[in-house]
Parts: sequence; C-alpha cells; structure tokens
Amino acid sequence: MTDAPLTVLVSGASGLVGTELTRQLREAGHRVVALVRGDARDDDQVTWVPAAGIVDYTVLDRADAVVNLSGANLGRLPWTPGYKKEIVASRVSATQTLARGMARAETPPTVFLSGSAVGIYGDRPGERLTEESPRGTGFLSDVVAEWEAATAEAPSGTRVAHLRTGVVVGPGGALKPLLPLTRLGLGSRLGTGDQFWPWISLHDEAAAIVHLLTSTLEGPVNLAGPTPATSDELTRRLAGDLGKPYALTVPEFVISGAMQEAGREMLLPSQQVVPAKLLADGFAFRHRTVDEAVDALVSTL
Repeated sequence: MTDAPLTVLVSGASGLVGTELTRQLREAGHRVVALVRGDARDDDQVTWVPAAGIVDYTVLDRADAVVNLSGANLGRLPWTPGYKKEIVASRVSATQTLARGMARAETPPTVFLSGSAVGIYGDRPGERLTEESPRGTGFLSDVVAEWEAATAEAPSGTRVAHLRTGVVVGPGGALKPLLPLTRLGLGSRLGTGDQFWPWISLHDEAAAIVHLLTSTLEGPVNLAGPTPATSDELTRRLAGDLGKPYALTVPEFVISGAMQEAGREMLLPSQQVVPAKLLADGFAFRHRTVDEAVDALVSTL
C-alpha cells in the first residue's frame, strides 16, 4: 500500500479508540467512513446491522482498508450468562459480517485490521508473552480465540492483522471507573498490585493501528507499551498525578466477590505482554513508560 490518502472503513468509530483513531487518520489526510447502527447522517457514515450480518458490500469496494473495533463493553457488570453470550456474539458477528462482505466485493480492501485482546493469554505470571506465545485459559481467552477465528472468511488477497490490545490508558475504557474513585481520594492497590498490566497509551494505540495500515504485518500483533508495568505502578502514578492519597488496598477476595468472574479475568491476571512485532517493524512509541502514558492522560483532564 502506498503513502497516498486512504479510505478507511471503521466500525466502533465513536468509541474511545475509534474516536482517537479517526482524529489521527484525518489529520494524516485519510478519509474515514464510519459504520453506524443508526441512520447515516452524511457521506462519511454507512448503516450496517452486524447482528443480522447486514452490510452494504459495495461500500467495501470503495474502501482501501477496514478497521474493526466493534464489541460489547467488557466493563458492563455483572457478566450474567446472557451478557457473556452478547460479549462473544457482538464480536464474532461484526467480524464475520465484515469478512463476508469483503469476500463478496469485486475489489475488496487490501487490509483488514480486526479487534482482539491480550485476554487470549490468560493469567501468566512470570512469563514474557509475545505473539508467538500459546493461548491461555479462561472466558476471555475463549472469546478472543473465536473473535480472531471469525476473520477466516476474508478474501485471500486481504492482509489480516489481529489487534491484541491491553489496558488503554485514556479517559474511558478500563480506566473509566478508576478515575472518579481516584479523584475522590480512593485510589487503591488492586489485589497484590504485583500483577503485570499490559498497558498502552491512547495515542499509541491509535498510532499503532495507523502504522499497521501500511505495514506488512499480519496475524496477531500485541498492542502494548514497550516497558512492562504492574497494576500498582499504574494506579499509584494516577493518584500521584491527581494529587490524591494512595493508601488503600482492595484485597483479591473483595475484587473476586464484588466483580466475580469479570474481576478475576480483567483486574487480577498477570500478563507481561511484549509488543515484539511492532518493535521489530520499527513502530515508534510516543509513550514508552506507564508514567509517561498516565502523565499524558492527566494532562488532558
């Protein structure tokens, strides 16, 4: 793919990452066409119904690349059996709908960057996790395996990469519930605090996706910062930047009891994820440490 302006079809464009990605793409001179579930308001929006497998595949004829960021919110609690099915179905149906649409297009996009997550690795204390590491166990590992497999129907001429994302350090997403609590002086160590959280700044998350549009990388790509950090390092820095105390600890049994499976899967696992492919491909991180990422976040609040 050349350096010429691209037309990029984005699902989930109104979310935390999608909003920043859209900003960076447009700033670089590319056109963003957002897939929306309601009525399209202008030529830069296209209506689709992923749950029913409906997308206008002729739109895919006019796109150079597709970025799929759709999926039900993992932060919505509790994870009832019904909502767990929605978590899986929302990701799989959106991905399959796009892959099948591309397969029907006469001139399909040459790039398909599809959402994924580091949850595939499960709880792996003491391990260095690269894209070559085997999958782990647990609900999120199963979700991601199905999510990534749903890209299989994309045409053979389309390069597919799976965006294995960690904790995005931004004003929403995984940090959304932590920010107001920390502002109230309730910043806390979560469990032992020694578990590695695979963090990445919001800017670098979007910038890595932009990078992958013109890269040759395919398959799983870890979107995580280059310097591993523990959950304690992240939450302690957040409290410090906000000028708030950091004296509390929420024990593991409290997290497990209050959040049940969601807490055990999202807050307590240790995942020392390394962005091996991005680093080897020459991607330059703006925020190389979790301190820099948290500083950047707080400067925008």
